[in-house]
Amino acid sequence: MKKFFLSVILLVSLFSCSSLFAATAIKKVAPAFWWAGMKNPELQVMLYGEHIASAEVSISSKDIMLQEVVKQENPNYLLLYMNISEAAPQKFEIILKQGKKQTVVPYELKQRRPSASEVEGFNSSDVLYLIMPDRFANGDVSNDIIPGMLEAKVDRNDPFARHGGDLKGIENQLDYIANLGVTSIWLNPIQENDMKEGSYHGYAITDYYQVDRRFGSNEEFRSLVQQAHNKGLKVVMDMIFNHCGDQNYLFKDMPSKDWFNFKGNYVQTTFKTATPSDPYASDYAKKIVVDGWFSECMPDFNQRNRHVATYLIQSSIWWIEYAGINGIRQDTHPYADFNMMSDWCKAVTEEYPNFNIVGETWIGSNVLVSYWQKDSKVAAPKNSYLRTVMDFPLMDQMNNAFDEETNDWNGGLYRLFDYLSQDIVYADPMNLLIFLDNHDTSRFYRSEAATQNLDRYKQALTFLLTTRGIPQIYYGTEILMAADKANGDGLLRCDFPGGWQNDTRNCFDATNRTAQQYEAFSFLQKLLQWRKGNEVIAKGKLKHFSPNKGVYVYERKYGDQSVAVFLNGNNREQTINLNEYQEILPASSAHNVLTGETVKLEKEWTLPSRGILILSF
Repeated sequence: MKKFFLSVILLVSLFSCSSLFAATAIKKVAPAFWWAGMKNPELQVMLYGEHIASAEVSISSKDIMLQEVVKQENPNYLLLYMNISEAAPQKFEIILKQGKKQTVVPYELKQRRPSASEVEGFNSSDVLYLIMPDRFANGDVSNDIIPGMLEAKVDRNDPFARHGGDLKGIENQLDYIANLGVTSIWLNPIQENDMKEGSYHGYAITDYYQVDRRFGSNEEFRSLVQQAHNKGLKVVMDMIFNHCGDQNYLFKDMPSKDWFNFKGNYVQTTFKTATPSDPYASDYAKKIVVDGWFSECMPDFNQRNRHVATYLIQSSIWWIEYAGINGIRQDTHPYADFNMMSDWCKAVTEEYPNFNIVGETWIGSNVLVSYWQKDSKVAAPKNSYLRTVMDFPLMDQMNNAFDEETNDWNGGLYRLFDYLSQDIVYADPMNLLIFLDNHDTSRFYRSEAATQNLDRYKQALTFLLTTRGIPQIYYGTEILMAADKANGDGLLRCDFPGGWQNDTRNCFDATNRTAQQYEAFSFLQKLLQWRKGNEVIAKGKLKHFSPNKGVYVYERKYGDQSVAVFLNGNNREQTINLNEYQEILPASSAHNVLTGETVKLEKEWTLPSRGILILSF
């Protein structure tokens, strides 16, 4: 019996000693790895684990300097700032000592890809094809439901539920996308959205370094980008810095309350995005619109906190370096802190000079949109360093212009002439993202019969693809997908027919399209393929004429090449005198882009009702 008690005491003692030396569980390391040879010598590594703040921190590398160890209010976080300016690619250890306990965190600085910093961004030579991944195509049904994730259902009958689209589905349709003639795909957010409901749209991120597992893995996203590149397609990634999802560990277990605005307490934004640029706005109004939350389930980051700013900036650079993406679309840009977002744009540009970022600037005035573009005279001396902004006012004009008959002084196509004549407010009109619709608006081809008109459709796409700027097309536009915002955002994001195995029609296959869909697709494809690599449209100067007899005429000219576009804004045929346009008609004959014929240019030309003429010289 005595020996038994001695054995028990010995076992208890051994267990107690082992617990003293047990490693602390590290739940998150962000970023999980980095790269040697980056232009910015500073690296922030966030460690998240139970009561790690009391640890003494050291690193095993001889050529990496641990500059700063920052503790937060929450003892579960440590922020390490390292100088890696002299570091070669290597694996090293981050060592945490707490008394006799020691936790070793392996870390790696990887070798950069050759010419990684020379990634080519999107520009006015491109046309972006906007895809909501959950609604485009389901290529892997095994990831539809992931055990343990909060929204564990797929219901295609519910417009606000997950439908099962994924990265594999997009990968399977890359040939379709490339054959259409677009040059870039823009994906709505693919980062983890482990939310209880509404997670399909992706705008409530719960892990900035992880692809949502219902879409695929980080490796599968990188593979998708590489395959897109192989087919001549660029990839733009949607990002959200203004807010995250309330199930993000950074909010559920906040490093400190100043990581979020209003100390992590819900205060609703006013959505009045004109306020930040309003010279007369009160301090209170500015604070509410910028610091207020987008919704109660989307807490608003405090980007004035330097640790928050660095965390967000690094996350974007990590994805550029890791996956080789060509651009970023930044959600709700005016809702975030101006100075931090400016610093972010500069940081990305310094690391990747040819990269491009487009900010969502949903404001109804071209003057107010221009405030957010790089080198804006309106914003000076402040500078956003944001190259591309979204031209929402032009979207509004286009959604009205092609419904109305054109008066030479107002309405119809005069709207477009009048709006473009105000481009002096923009620092760079060619770097405006232009679009007829997107995932937040009614589709241009809507349900009501008045808008189901192919003449309207063709004129709008002709203008979109031949005017200044960077065009974006919403998936399904090519097959006349229709939806009205009044019926809810979920229906704006309908499934592409044929993206699921049990779909009754597969519109990825031309043989399954209706006659009207076939005509629309063929028209758009012809324009897109003609535009691809066309320097006149990508780089050419724009000259336009005030509508005469309801006909809007403009030219794109680059070097000794030019294109002249004639749009009849009347619901009847119209004959125009070509003498008025001689300065943009350098020859007596031209190539008719839409018919492929060579046409002779006499004194007059008759355009049919809502007719289009595109002449290439």
